[in-house]
Amino acid sequence: MSEKSERIVGAAQADSAGAVFGEAERSAGDVPSRAPSPRCAPPEALLAAFDRKVAEESRIEPGDWMPDDYRKGVLRQMSQHAHSEVIGMQPEGNWITRAPSLHRKTILMAKVQDEAGHGLYLYSAAETLGTSRDDMIAALHAGKAKYASIFNYPSLTWADVGAIGWLVDGAAIVNQVSLQRTSYGPYSRAMVRICKEESFHQRQGYQIMMVLARGSAEQKAMAQDALDRWWWPSLMMFGPHDSESAHSAKSMQWKLKRESNDTLRQRFVDQTVPQADIIGLTVPDPELKWNEELGHYDFGEIDWAEFMQVISGNGPCNRQRLAHHIRAKDDGQWVRQAMHVFEEKHRARRQAA
Repeated sequence: MSEKSERIVGAAQADSAGAVFGEAERSAGDVPSRAPSPRCAPPEALLAAFDRKVAEESRIEPGDWMPDDYRKGVLRQMSQHAHSEVIGMQPEGNWITRAPSLHRKTILMAKVQDEAGHGLYLYSAAETLGTSRDDMIAALHAGKAKYASIFNYPSLTWADVGAIGWLVDGAAIVNQVSLQRTSYGPYSRAMVRICKEESFHQRQGYQIMMVLARGSAEQKAMAQDALDRWWWPSLMMFGPHDSESAHSAKSMQWKLKRESNDTLRQRFVDQTVPQADIIGLTVPDPELKWNEELGHYDFGEIDWAEFMQVISGNGPCNRQRLAHHIRAKDDGQWVRQAMHVFEEKHRARRQAA
């Protein structure tokens, strides 16, 4: 990544600036309500009320009683999602200064800015559970929190920017549309706006791939190469098979997740393969074929050994991504300090008035 690109992406990642932005975006419904103290009712009654609320498709709000495991589960899911949005700025931010035209550069800058905003919405939503953004970021830097494995792959050509928009954001939309109905209120409301913007990102990426596929032989080969490299990591984004997932069953029970990993992955394949056919690109899976009886595409087995390597920290770019995020946070320390001083000055003036 060039020095100029690092400054642009680093500035967008400054988490304290996001604290102000995130608080502005938080709806009144996300303010913790004054729920009755858990001491007012026996644990069995509280759990029964919680289960009934989830079953009735009501939202769990920050001030509501919730089991500790639910709180931990939704915090894990939201913080991982937030980290993914912010770390995911890096592969595309790498191309801001190298976009092929001013028009493309402007669009890409807007998209990277959108991803920063998504992270900030999600950090703010996660903070309603009583964990600070600083704590979440510290966990990420310490290797205790994860982000989507897909962002540990390099963006080697301009076509990768198209593939990320088309495939990575496309996979994200498949997953996130159902999260608009997740049981935790602040998370659900954050997803409504995020999904609208991700839908635009997916179309923008597909348009880049379409232009390249209809261009010169070299441009079409570049697009095909990007599809070849990003296809399987995109399928890995949905996580392991449901039978092998440590969190799926409980998340489904509590409606934090609304659909299983395998169901979402199949939906992504079914909608994406015809899109590749339209622009003349070939999905890199010799086992891919339409199953008339099931009404779905059959596809090959994912390399789960590669998946485990990447989520264990041994992917092509794991160390680079984390080191850059740490450096961007350190470089933005003066911004956070200036904001705090500015806020204190205004608070003092208001109190003196």
